[in-house]
Amino acid sequence: MRKYEYGRIRVLAKALADEGIPGEAAAQILEGGDEIVRGTTPERKAEWMAEAMRRMDALLNERTRHAVRERCACCLGGKRLAVSRGIAKDHEGLEARIRAANEARFVFGHSVSLTEKGEVLVCFAPEGAPHYRCVCLPKAREPVSITYCYCCGGHVRHHLQTALGRELQVTVLSSALASGGAEPCRFLFRIIE
Repeated sequence: MRKYEYGRIRVLAKALADEGIPGEAAAQILEGGDEIVRGTTPERKAEWMAEAMRRMDALLNERTRHAVRERCACCLGGKRLAVSRGIAKDHEGLEARIRAANEARFVFGHSVSLTEKGEVLVCFAPEGAPHYRCVCLPKAREPVSITYCYCCGGHVRHHLQTALGRELQVTVLSSALASGGAEPCRFLFRIIE
């Protein structure tokens, strides 16, 4: 596998390989990634990532690109994992664990709730909040494909699965990055029985 200096590109390259994406398609997605090096401006890094997501959207089906991006999830250990494990250990039942997850703002953002359909909704900011900025690519000048946000979806899924003791499937409903800050990041989780 080619060497990339910028960590997020390295992680994306590994995720593409781990997901079994053929070399030619992966090379197209990663095109120009070796030019993003230490000292590259955050604006250029965000621009490159937006271009890579457009190429992914064109080359891979939705399920595959979501799986690739979920593999890019960061912050899976440390205090967040300890909090998630504590929720599972200290609370019985789904509803009690969801209430505890809702109180764990450090891990799950603004709110965690159970929908009428029995799905779990995670919001990073309240609906209608003033301009909300993506913490992952804060220097993005234009909206970026929601495909990028499945990385964050994978992060939340990892910790929420731990906290709830249930396998989950994520759908990114909206994101600050894809909406140019007009909408908050919202993730819907279907519980896999």
